[in-house]
Amino acid sequence: MAKKSIGTIIVSEDNTPNPTEFSFVLTKPEEEFRLNKGMYIVVPTDQGEVIGTISELFKTNRYFSSPSAVRAYETSGKTLASIFPSDRWEHIIAKAKTLGIITEIGIQRLLFPVSPGDTVFTPEKNTLVNFLGLEKTNGLNIGKIEQHDLDVHLNLTRLLQKHAAILAISGAGKSYTVSVLLEELLSRKAEQGRVAVVLFDVHGEYIGFGDGKSPFSKVVNVFPGALVQFATPAITPRQFAVYEPQITPAQSRELYRTTSKFYKEKIKQGESYDIADIIAELEKDEQINQRSKEALVGWLYNLESTRLFGSAENPSLQEIIQPGKIVIFDLSDFTSIKLKQMIVYYILTRIFNMRKKSEIPPTTIILEESHQFAPEARQELAISKSIVETIAREGRKFFTSLVLVSQRPVKLSTTALSQCNTHIIMKVLNPYDLDFIGRSSEGIDRATLNSITTLGVGEAIIVGNAVNHPIFVKVRKRKIKTLETQTLEESAINYET
Repeated sequence: MAKKSIGTIIVSEDNTPNPTEFSFVLTKPEEEFRLNKGMYIVVPTDQGEVIGTISELFKTNRYFSSPSAVRAYETSGKTLASIFPSDRWEHIIAKAKTLGIITEIGIQRLLFPVSPGDTVFTPEKNTLVNFLGLEKTNGLNIGKIEQHDLDVHLNLTRLLQKHAAILAISGAGKSYTVSVLLEELLSRKAEQGRVAVVLFDVHGEYIGFGDGKSPFSKVVNVFPGALVQFATPAITPRQFAVYEPQITPAQSRELYRTTSKFYKEKIKQGESYDIADIIAELEKDEQINQRSKEALVGWLYNLESTRLFGSAENPSLQEIIQPGKIVIFDLSDFTSIKLKQMIVYYILTRIFNMRKKSEIPPTTIILEESHQFAPEARQELAISKSIVETIAREGRKFFTSLVLVSQRPVKLSTTALSQCNTHIIMKVLNPYDLDFIGRSSEGIDRATLNSITTLGVGEAIIVGNAVNHPIFVKVRKRKIKTLETQTLEESAINYET
């Protein structure tokens, strides 16, 4: 993509050029070069190359500037074009917003206006890649900047280490974008740096990655949520209190006394135990207040009824979380949000603790419908909220990354979302969600925020740490075919046949 002259800067009526914006007239015929809104342009100056983006486009023609004259000629039976050479006076005017200037010491903020008469060019590919902070070859290929036919390769560290969020209405392409991200992560070679991936699939949308026809099936482990079991000996009394917030401090102390006894008598002897063993021990304990005992045993029976608590962990997270591989926890069979939250809390707690001890590789956690697991609501309404927020605040220090995926960002924990330093925003229409995104996304201005409602399916704005400036991207086509979804008509036809 070589640099090519396309226009000349002009003085406009709105006091431009100035350090933040300028206007220019297209000097190329439309059939030779077509300007598009959002396109990047470059203006060479003595101090360096000024980079800008086209914010508005409009056409002007002096022969059609007077409504009364146009009406008079048209009502007379003759058109202006048949009398005057109006086609020669039609011009395309572009308004551009300056993004910065590339100087000998790097990218700087522009503090002076460009000059009327300066030539406007299209940027060279390398100039645009360097200015936007993209990778040339080693990044994650998310899609294209269509106006420049430029692949968007995002740096793995910049995108994931400080967490990311994918936000959009239903049907805008969130899951599709997640699939593309997974393909990129699973395609990396060891010398490029590979992370382990853990994905919580709420609707069963990603289980096709483990299908025999999938090119990634050998590095994908799809684990049904119904088979998940917690290792009871690994759960502290404090964590039991998270699962059952009604447990009082006094009851927690009694629980601690019992589990400590089991640790001495069973764990050190190579044995294990489950909730049923704890209940049996509590019921025969004569030292506990009867009312307190009944309540505590009642809570534990509730937990036992979930069938999530066993004597050993299933699956063994330390064994299945491996570099360049993904574990998909299929939660689509669960109707209870509480059960899903309990699973997320246990697994995330285990991952975070193991990462602090370097027992598992750097791990990226993708949390679909994250507003269910870390809502802005009170803690007791979301068992998993505390661990999601903890990883959001502290995970980057231990290379534990979050990707929060949500169609209702306004319902998502402000604490968690504010720690996501990169946002991939697709079409959003709800004004409350838009306002929330505007307040929580750094680097997004009002014009960019307004454009979110006009995005098409598969189009996204990437803002934050992964890029130097907000960019509009068309998400690339995914490679895997086993995830193709049916239309409503196809589903209805297949049901009857």
